Amino acid sequence: MGVVGRFGGRNPSTEGVLFPMHGKSPWVLGCLLGVALTGCAENALVLKGQLQQLQQQQWALSRQAEELQNRANALDRDNQEKDVLLAQAQQRAQAAEAQVAALKEQLASLTRQLAQARQDQQAAESRVQALSASLQRRGSVPIEPNNSFAQRLPGMNLPGVSVRQDGELIRIELPGGTLFPQMDGRLTPEGARLLAAVAHEIVRDFPDHRIGIQGHLGKIGLPPGSPWRSLHHLSYAEAMTVFDFLATQTPLRAEQLEVSGHGSNYPLVSNATPQGQQRNHRIELVIYPDKAFAYGSGNL
Repeated sequence: MGVVGRFGGRNPSTEGVLFPMHGKSPWVLGCLLGVALTGCAENALVLKGQLQQLQQQQWALSRQAEELQNRANALDRDNQEKDVLLAQAQQRAQAAEAQVAALKEQLASLTRQLAQARQDQQAAESRVQALSASLQRRGSVPIEPNNSFAQRLPGMNLPGVSVRQDGELIRIELPGGTLFPQMDGRLTPEGARLLAAVAHEIVRDFPDHRIGIQGHLGKIGLPPGSPWRSLHHLSYAEAMTVFDFLATQTPLRAEQLEVSGHGSNYPLVSNATPQGQQRNHRIELVIYPDKAFAYGSGNL
């Protein structure tokens, strides 16, 4: 391709030449190269700025991702704590349910026991009513009013014997030193005479009443070589000796008599002195207001 001449024709000598360089100085080429380099530098600065922006965005995204991860970890910890609390609450609920079930069972058991106790009480009341009716029909155990019973308090005038009223009861106190001075359970002749005289008075005023024979002692040690293991055994032995004498040597019947030994449980005075201990050593004949069942008079 040639260069177009002044008159519009082609110059064959310039075929293949795009820009004629003849007459051009080198500074033109320098300018062109500077322009090219300037464009490249501007492109590099733009790219560098874009790279920095991308790095900043990446850093921001990294921070955001870290914060999201921290929040996720915190939520996970919260969930774990809530799971633990929930498990504990479930365990407490189960324990409470077990306690409620146990309390219900106890309540049911107590309810059954109460119902059974009421039934037993009703049955016992029915038996008592039936027994009372039967006894009243047979005239075996009439109960006397307290005032009339107290009016019949025997006026015994026997040495060492005292009589006192104890509510519905009459207590006749006999000195243990007269009956059993050796505390060996053996009745002395003087004690036997005293018992016979007391029995005569009782039979005169209370021939059919129940009579309790109670042995009492002061708070003392047992005699050396005593066969009794305790004061209760000794007091009971003395009461049994009185029972044998009254049941066999007086008009009183064995079915009227009841025996008990109380040891030193019921002192009349302090046991701090020998006189008090001697005073508390006694046999009490307790006359009850009801009459004893008469054997041989028929069965209930």
